[in-house]
Amino acid sequence: MTRTSAPVVAPPTGAWEGLVTTALLGTDRRTPPGTVPGPDAPVALLDAAAVETVRRRAGLRPARAAERPRPAPQDPRPPLPQAAARRLAILLADRPGASGGGRRGTAPDLTELLPQWLAAANTLGFAPPPHLLPALLDAARGRTDLRPAALEFAGPRALWLARLNPDWRFALRSTPGGGAALPHLDDDGSVRQLWEEGLFAERVALLSALRSREPAAARDLLAATWATERAEDRLMFLDSLRTGLGPDDEPFLEQALADRSRNVRATAAELLSALPGSALAARMALRAEACVAIDHMQPAQPAQEATSATGSPVATPTITVEAPHECDPGMERDGVVAKAPTGRGERSWWFGQLVEAAPLGTWSRRLGGRTPREIVALPVTDDWQGELHAAWCRAAVRQRDAEWSRALLGEPSAPEAGGPGAVSLAERAKLLGTLDAGERAEWVAGFIATHGLSEAFQLLGVCAVPWAPPLGRAVVDALNIARDAGSYPWSFSGVMGLAERCLDPSEAGRLDALLAVPDEPENASPGAGGYWAEAFQRLVTTLRLRAAMTQELNIS
Repeated sequence: MTRTSAPVVAPPTGAWEGLVTTALLGTDRRTPPGTVPGPDAPVALLDAAAVETVRRRAGLRPARAAERPRPAPQDPRPPLPQAAARRLAILLADRPGASGGGRRGTAPDLTELLPQWLAAANTLGFAPPPHLLPALLDAARGRTDLRPAALEFAGPRALWLARLNPDWRFALRSTPGGGAALPHLDDDGSVRQLWEEGLFAERVALLSALRSREPAAARDLLAATWATERAEDRLMFLDSLRTGLGPDDEPFLEQALADRSRNVRATAAELLSALPGSALAARMALRAEACVAIDHMQPAQPAQEATSATGSPVATPTITVEAPHECDPGMERDGVVAKAPTGRGERSWWFGQLVEAAPLGTWSRRLGGRTPREIVALPVTDDWQGELHAAWCRAAVRQRDAEWSRALLGEPSAPEAGGPGAVSLAERAKLLGTLDAGERAEWVAGFIATHGLSEAFQLLGVCAVPWAPPLGRAVVDALNIARDAGSYPWSFSGVMGLAERCLDPSEAGRLDALLAVPDEPENASPGAGGYWAEAFQRLVTTLRLRAAMTQELNIS
């Protein structure tokens, strides 16, 4: 028997919600419109739902057409040479980890070459091929270390694309002001309007740009709204004064010493201590001088024993230290943090901060007119030498004092592998940063020649790229010595990776003699010679690829 369903009446517009409600309640309690209660009601509900579904799909009104995107901005920079564009496509096609791990073989790591390629292209002022912009943005999305150089190279069209694709929104966040153009710095009205009404990132970008061009105008702009800014914003704005820091900034920074935020006060004190002629530096010098003195009556240490003509011991001038017994309010106002870190004595903590903030010129006057090298060579009583020298290291870095840095570093060939003052590789690296690139490279080369590569990684990281010839030769010679020792090259993989990125490509010819598998000594690790030959082959291949990249970019 064929059952005939009740006639279906198309529900009115907007009835879908009613049908859903009927299905939830059940047709025993509620029937669809135009249907009588009974056994046919469920079928009628489904029929009505089917009709309404078709009606909703077929009768959908088209939405209002979206506004057509504005054309992408023009990039005025010259286009890449074709060979360089092809090279960029190859570099972008490579992905980290594509090899699946394990041995690297002799192939260059293209992901490590991309940052160098971008730096060179930005230096030469080229514009990217438009069709490679998506791949460039994808690469920058996956590598935060790549973003600054990638976005600089990508230019204004990258920001245009980022507004159309949520995956690339990082470009808007990474660019101050989301890519919004800053007003002309000579337009006082527009500058003040953006400063008073702009987003935080826009204001930071504006202040930084103005500070690099007109330091006084940037400081005045900040001072005008300083009292109304949030503490975290004041800290970021204050940090921008590092650019072009000078004596004219002292009155503003002195006022910031009374700020209600401890972090703001600490930053203001740090900036003032970097100005040797500031009042804060003078106050810190008085406090530090009261803690340090020369004692001419101390007997010589056993390693330094000397005798007079009569055979009696000769007293050796010795630095004595009397650390502060309290941290008074004046010290706290000048940036001394009263609470010492866990495991650190309070007095030594306060003493270190005072010495760090005092002008380094203080000590020649205080310690008998001696030079920095002579001062650093003096013995220090009661195990205070480490604390005193570490504070001098921090002061030399803060005040960018090359003479004190040389004294604290000492000779790179010194047996103690780091000089009389530095107490860690990190501090030595910071001290090296105060020297010019040539002197820095020469010191690190001497260090490697004496002590090898085991402690040189951090020091190599602060040297200018490409490495100067003496430094490059020292690294290659040390790698060769390590190879001849018969150990595996893996413990030197970090240095080898740096060499691939930093060694001058012209050094590739000197490495050809290292490509053969060497004869292994009796105590060598099995197969080590083959691994070394493979590592040197990769290094040579990478250097020649870098040379080719440079040549491609320089073809007009």
